[in-house]
Amino acid sequence: MIVFFGTPQFAVPTLEALIASRHRVALVVTQPDRRRGRGQKVTDAPVKAAALEHGIPVYQPERLREPAVTGVLRQHEPDVGVVAAYGKLIPADLLRLPRRGMLNVHASLLPKYRGAAPVHRAIINGEKETGVTIMQMVEALDAGDMLAKTALPIGADATSDEIERALAQSGARLLLDTLDRLDSGTIRATPQDEASSTYAARLTKEEGVVDWTLSAQQIHNRVRGLYPWPHAYSFLDGARLVILKTRLDDLRVHPDADTPAGDATAVDDVPGTVVAIGRDAITVATGDGRILITEMQPEGRRPMAVRDYLAGRPLQPGVKFGP
Repeated sequence: MIVFFGTPQFAVPTLEALIASRHRVALVVTQPDRRRGRGQKVTDAPVKAAALEHGIPVYQPERLREPAVTGVLRQHEPDVGVVAAYGKLIPADLLRLPRRGMLNVHASLLPKYRGAAPVHRAIINGEKETGVTIMQMVEALDAGDMLAKTALPIGADATSDEIERALAQSGARLLLDTLDRLDSGTIRATPQDEASSTYAARLTKEEGVVDWTLSAQQIHNRVRGLYPWPHAYSFLDGARLVILKTRLDDLRVHPDADTPAGDATAVDDVPGTVVAIGRDAITVATGDGRILITEMQPEGRRPMAVRDYLAGRPLQPGVKFGP
């Protein structure tokens, strides 16, 4: 008997894999309904919607430390608890309640990137690899013994949502394998190396502002890591411009640019300065190298390719991004 804790889309593949397996999910615990989207309507979070679709009881306590929560969970006599991106710390009394403890599906190769935003932080920091760890939960944050791991390469242009989707699927498969090995007694727990641990803090909107003095690679990593929220952004003539997609460039001016081909000194490479305008990209100088913006979203408008943006807002080399 399993009690499942989860809230966002990342947790849905794990829940559905459990439902389709020989295991029985007796109860799904998910966070209370929140207002979402532009209209701020109260809608079901992905895990709640999936549970209701399969006819599984849903429990949404405001606080897990309320005495009633322990009582509700105890009624279901869980053998094991499974946690996937629930979004809140699980108190010690609940961790001890399932007969075989609680397992966490965590989207990093622990002990690196403990915390709320492991995928985003890995991409922002330029990691070439991430993965999923199944760990035995303890009261300390993401610090329990590791039961299984699987790695996933991070592509040079991969965004956090793409990597999260891939990890959600591999994590679901890894959890089922871990449960089977627990049942057969063939699994061995490995303590984490505390000295190697790192922390992946929750993202904030303020982190989205682009520092053009960073290198082109660092900015590219931030654009990818902050997608789809809170997004990287900058300002052009005082208007906020969300930068959705970028790619890296070398120091040559593009042959399709308005700046004369081969004239790399036509515009100074001051960080944040537009140095070339192409049909499908705006080339911007950074603290080290140049970066191409290929997709953006002006404030109050829809996301658009650069060519669509330029059709309504022509630019010339020399304009500068900034506050």
